[in-house]
Amino acid sequence: MLMNMRGDSMRRKDDTLRDVLLNCARYLADTEGVDAINIRSIAQRAGVATGTVYNYFSNKKEILLALTEEYWKKALLDMRTAITADTFYGQLEEIFTFLKERIDNSARLLMRSLGNVEAAGQKRMTSMQTKLETAIIQRMEQDEKVRKDIWDETFTKEKYAHFIMINMLLLLREESPDIRFLLTIIKKTIY
Repeated sequence: MLMNMRGDSMRRKDDTLRDVLLNCARYLADTEGVDAINIRSIAQRAGVATGTVYNYFSNKKEILLALTEEYWKKALLDMRTAITADTFYGQLEEIFTFLKERIDNSARLLMRSLGNVEAAGQKRMTSMQTKLETAIIQRMEQDEKVRKDIWDETFTKEKYAHFIMINMLLLLREESPDIRFLLTIIKKTIY
């Protein structure tokens, strides 16, 4: 029993140090840019040996991926209460504005730096996108004005949510001022 308690305690310390390392990486990204992030600079900032950082992250891309994933988790969590429009298209406009405001220069650079992440990294980011798609489907289903007779084997809610998510992320990446054209497509297809 004592051994389990000790193991749990050590695990909490590990999670705490990982958070400290990510906070150091985030600070470096915010103050000096994404290019300043490396194992040595994080170790120096955290006051630990370089090998300690390697115990948590095998390389810079893994750190950037963890920072990006953390950003998206928080944004998706905060988004749940921030979106209040009655209509689905109104909610999408609020989601776009919310994410646009949340994506500052550091977050944008982080996402761009992940262009060629390994398969494991792509899987983690796909998980975040799936959560966004699920939120889009739930919001679409809550709008009584969305036609129920349009869905079939080819034109599914899941594929439509994926289409919306991909286009919204593209518009965010391109720093588009709004999503009016996408909203027009949505209004003309599902209302």
